Amino acid sequence: MAEMAIVFGTLLLALVLFATGKIRYDIVALIALLIVTIAGIIDPMDAFLGFGHPAVITVAAVLIVSRGLQNSGLIDILSRWVGRVGDGEVKQIFSMTGIVAVLSAFMNNVGALALMMPVAIRTARKNGRSPSFLLMPVAFGSLLGGMITLIGTPPNIIIATYRVQNGADPFLIFDFAYVGIGVAICGILFISLVGWRLIPMRESPASTDELFSVKNYLTEVKVPEGCKLSGKMIADIGAVSEAEVMVVGVIRSGRRIVAPSSYERILDEDILIIRADSDDLQTLIDATGFELAGKADVSEEVIGSDSVGIIEAIVKPDSPIIDNTAYSANLRWIHGINLLAVAREGSRIRERLNQIRFRAGDILLLQGKKDAMAASLPALGCLPLAEREIRIGAPKWILLAIAIFGSALLVSALGILPVQVTFSAAVVLMILTSIISLREAYASVEWPIIILLGAMIPVGQALETSGGAQLIAESIVIGSSMFPPWMTLTLLLVITMFLSDLVNNAAAAVLMAPIAIGIALDFGASIDPFLMAVAIGASCAFLTPIGHQSNTLVMGPGGYRFTDYWRMGIVLEMIIVIVSIPLLLIFWPMY
Repeated sequence: MAEMAIVFGTLLLALVLFATGKIRYDIVALIALLIVTIAGIIDPMDAFLGFGHPAVITVAAVLIVSRGLQNSGLIDILSRWVGRVGDGEVKQIFSMTGIVAVLSAFMNNVGALALMMPVAIRTARKNGRSPSFLLMPVAFGSLLGGMITLIGTPPNIIIATYRVQNGADPFLIFDFAYVGIGVAICGILFISLVGWRLIPMRESPASTDELFSVKNYLTEVKVPEGCKLSGKMIADIGAVSEAEVMVVGVIRSGRRIVAPSSYERILDEDILIIRADSDDLQTLIDATGFELAGKADVSEEVIGSDSVGIIEAIVKPDSPIIDNTAYSANLRWIHGINLLAVAREGSRIRERLNQIRFRAGDILLLQGKKDAMAASLPALGCLPLAEREIRIGAPKWILLAIAIFGSALLVSALGILPVQVTFSAAVVLMILTSIISLREAYASVEWPIIILLGAMIPVGQALETSGGAQLIAESIVIGSSMFPPWMTLTLLLVITMFLSDLVNNAAAAVLMAPIAIGIALDFGASIDPFLMAVAIGASCAFLTPIGHQSNTLVMGPGGYRFTDYWRMGIVLEMIIVIVSIPLLLIFWPMY
């Protein structure tokens, strides 16, 4: 009984920390694991076995294979093709939501969304509309698509392992499609025909000029002989002038210095390329003695438009730069990138740029060498919002990637080898054939998700071995004893949905799967429909921006508020319950 109380207390603490977001979810999972281990509920020798769990291996392998498919150019071609649809709102939403759902069925949800976000934003801007009417539907579509296959989302992979642990054969890769396809189709039709009309049309800026507090032009200033800042560092400009300016380049003796370090010395006759508005520019000149190099704004050709560019990017929820400033994140020192502006949840930020600590969902306006930014954005945990150059790739690379991925799917679907083995083999083949580099492979793994899964799986097992899962299951069965079993199945689905709106969906699956098995055993029924109900519920984080990374990512670009999500989400979740319960009973009967 004491062990059960400790497990319940630990889970309550974890749920509170998950929901508040004060501590990142992977650290919360480690805290929960350490508590139950120190309390003696889990053997210390077994505490970290979760990191070798098939679900963890499968998730990591799927993330790497997803990156390989992107590198081949195949996914970019598909995403650009769907961006050429007509001007009708319904047609645009249906096509984009549909394609992101298809992509999400076979790759990471956030990765699929990242490919479609630039297309959605460009389409909205081309039609003079706010991106808000497209971004939330696309984000929800990525969640719906994940329900279709075993590899579509981590909850499905977790649920499959619980089936094996209870003596049954593993779910095959398309077993989830029996219910998932029906749910996804109904969800996409609702979103395309009705749901998008329920979203408030926020006046999210349609251009970079309106969104960011930095003007979109460059000005040259010359450092005259005897200037007070001559011989000083660029960082010293802030000590002399209160102007909010960014030195984005230096021209010295005909040589360009792109994204100069703040420790770069200012020399006589240097030409500094400044990005600022007119008021700050005048303040700078008055305080420093700099001289305007010309009357007109200079074009991007001054700093080499072929190699230097500006891009909008959004900070992912698991980004390593969260709670860091541009200086502490080493944007210039290591990555050679200038931070030009920051926008948060669609509104302007008035603080000085060097004082802003990044948060998940922040939109960054970055400038630097194009190739350097392309390589650095994944390492910084940021996704580009502006459209990238299309990666077509050679036909042989596309065909090779399709062959490797298709073979992994086929072998898994036929049950010849477990999914963790087939996709690990696909990873090795993609690396050996240079579709993806070893560095890219490691960078594409979302390590916070891996830590979360590896830590929470033993905690879920502690809930089961302590008797806590069975106690909760019996309480649910007793509380719904006057109703038929399918009503209890519905209740389980709704509870999992609610939990997934507050905590990470993988954590929701880990916590609810043992309870689902306990309910099935109390009824003397098959565990399959109950496990499938948990899988569906864990993928239905449609009510809040914190339930899933996809929801968080579109919050800033779409200008959404916290309360905007439930307007469409609550109706969508009701539809999913109505559609999924009959499908569960048909394809996964209880008896």
